This record gives sequence, structure tokens and C-alpha cells, in this order.
Amino acid sequence: MSEPFLPYCRPATGELEVQACTEAIRAGWLTTGPQTEAFEHEFAAACGVTNAVALNSCTAGLHLALIALGIGPGDEVVMPSLTFVAGAQCVLEIGAKPVFCDVEPDTFSVSVRTIAPVLTPLTKAIIAMPYAGRPLDVKDLCNLAHSLQIKVIEDAAHGSGTLDRGLWAGHHSDAAIFSFYATKNIAAGEGGMLVTQDPLLAARVRRLSLHGMSRDAWQRYTNRGSWRYDVLEPGFKYNLSDLAASVGLVQLRRLAELQGARDRIAARYTSEFSGLPGISLQRAADNPGDRHSWCMFPIVVDETAASVDRDTFIERMRERGIGTSVHYIPTHTFSGYVGLQRAPLPNTELLGARLLSLPLYPTMSDGEVERVVTAVREIAIARFATSRTG
Repeated sequence: MSEPFLPYCRPATGELEVQACTEAIRAGWLTTGPQTEAFEHEFAAACGVTNAVALNSCTAGLHLALIALGIGPGDEVVMPSLTFVAGAQCVLEIGAKPVFCDVEPDTFSVSVRTIAPVLTPLTKAIIAMPYAGRPLDVKDLCNLAHSLQIKVIEDAAHGSGTLDRGLWAGHHSDAAIFSFYATKNIAAGEGGMLVTQDPLLAARVRRLSLHGMSRDAWQRYTNRGSWRYDVLEPGFKYNLSDLAASVGLVQLRRLAELQGARDRIAARYTSEFSGLPGISLQRAADNPGDRHSWCMFPIVVDETAASVDRDTFIERMRERGIGTSVHYIPTHTFSGYVGLQRAPLPNTELLGARLLSLPLYPTMSDGEVERVVTAVREIAIARFATSRTG
């Protein structure tokens, strides 16, 4: 009998999350309320950042951060193309222009070196992402940007568990936004958290996240407040429900345990795949205090040295009953974004054709990890094995 299909991702949820949801339902308050408030307080404490605003997605946080930081029509926002399309989408929605910069060939993230060439007097913000959760030395990037009066937003979708020189995202930048999507290190199904050291920025993001209202329902429908409210400015519907927050709280409290499991799997992969013909890995975090969150485990398949190209590699993994994913199809190559590219992006385009992400999640058994290891090694060395026996 063949082994069951091993998916790319499986959430690490269990009875604690079930119990938390049950308690939230029985409490009689499903939308933004006490669980969301508790999640914000505990997340801010974990980050060591003074303000946290829970939202229904990381995308919502990117959108509101741009608005609250005063970015608008005619402004340019520098970002990688090798990321999810959400960042560029948010920039276009506010009438600004995404400007794509290249990434480093070994970290897969932006750096001062890759960003500097595309900065212009119209650049008002930078969106930087620590690819797969590898810290990107954001302090140096912020020092450059802030010296030029440019805002920095950290797209920390992969960043729960990442330490950049010992710090969570949000300490040096103007704002950082985390994701609680199902594949992330803290998985609530959906959700996001914006953190910032600026209380005025946090207050405006909170207001914008619920139609620009001066009070949310928790402040109006309970003994905490009054039915009266004002709409201070047009806003959006981006608030997080108590149900999602209750799951997020449990996952946050389990983060050390979940991160430990990711670290062990990543260490095994790194050991097995280092030096494998045609396979290269993301460069290890290399500053004091750095910690990689291993939200993903990317490998680069070089078809000139391996037995197959990236796309065939994915199919051969699937033939062995193993799911993979691609992070990312570069944004500038999508039909809806053609024409936005201004500078050459050689590393982005090369990586976009060669990157794939392997299964890595805390609930993987030793046997499942072994299946991935065996499959990758067999596929990568197939050509060499054939040449020796031919």
C-alpha cells in the first residue's frame, strides 16, 4: 500500500485550541472583544513593542500602515517582487506606485545594497520582508531609510519567532505586520497583528480598522461604554474576531514549543541537503542574537547541476506523495502588474524560476521528515546515479 499524501502544510492545532474556541463561543461574544484585547496585550509583550492592533489579515495591516503613515497618490513604495502580491496590491489601492527592488541571491531578502539603487525623491516608504523568517538586519535598513525621511514597514508575515539581532520585528521600523494565516508559525486560520512603537499610529490604525468609528462594539454594547459614537474618518472592516483571537492566543503561548519543532526539522534538512548536487539553501542567519523562524524551508534547484529543473522536481515530489509550494512567483511577472518593473531584477527572476518550499511544520513525524529527505536526495542525484551505472 502506498503511503498517504504528505501535504505541504498542516496546522499544529489540538485540544487547547478547540477548548479556547469553545470557551470564546460560550462567553457569548464572538466578534472583536475580550479575547482580541488579550491577544493584543500578550503579543505586544512578547514582541517587546508598546502597541499592537489585531486585524483580520496581514494584508489589512499593510494597507492601514501605508495610509496611517501618510503614503498616497504619487508616492513611490519600494519592495521586493519576490513576495506575495499583497504588498503591491495595497500600494496600488492607495494610488501610490510599487517600485520593485532586487533581493540578495543567498538570503532571498532585500538589503541596503539592493534597495539603494531604486530610491528616488518620490520614495516615501519601504516594505521589507524577512524571507521565510530569516532576519534581514533591519536596523541598518531603517538607519538608511530614516536618514532620508523614508518610512519602513516590515512585512513580518513570516516573522513570528524571528529574532533580528535579538529583537522581534517592530523595534526599529515604523510598523511591522505579522500574519496568522493557516501556514504561519502562529496559525489562527486568518488574522494579522500590526505592532509599532508609535501610539498615535496605532490609534489611527485601530480606528481605520473598524470604519473609522470612535468606539467598537465591545465599547458600545457592554457595561464598558455608551451607545454613542462618532465616525471620525472613512475607514474599513478589518477587525479580528474573538474566535480567531482565541486560537491565536493559544498558538502564541505555544510558540516556543512550536518553534523548537521547526528548528529540529530545519536542522535535519540543512544537514541532509548541504552539498547536494544542484541544490542550494538559504544562507544561515549570521548576526549575534539572530534566530530564523523557519516559517518555510526553501531550496533552490539549479537544473544545470541537478537532474531536473524546478518544475519537474515538484512533479517528482508529488509522484512520491509529497506536497511542495513555490514562494514566490515574482509579482512583476503577473499579468495585472506588467509594466511596473523599472530596474533589472536578475536575482529575483533566477530565484523565481528555481525556488521551491518543502514541507516543514511542527506536527511532522520523524517518518514524514525522512520521506522528504529521501525524496529530495533521490530526485537530486538521479542523473548522477544513472551516469555511474550507464
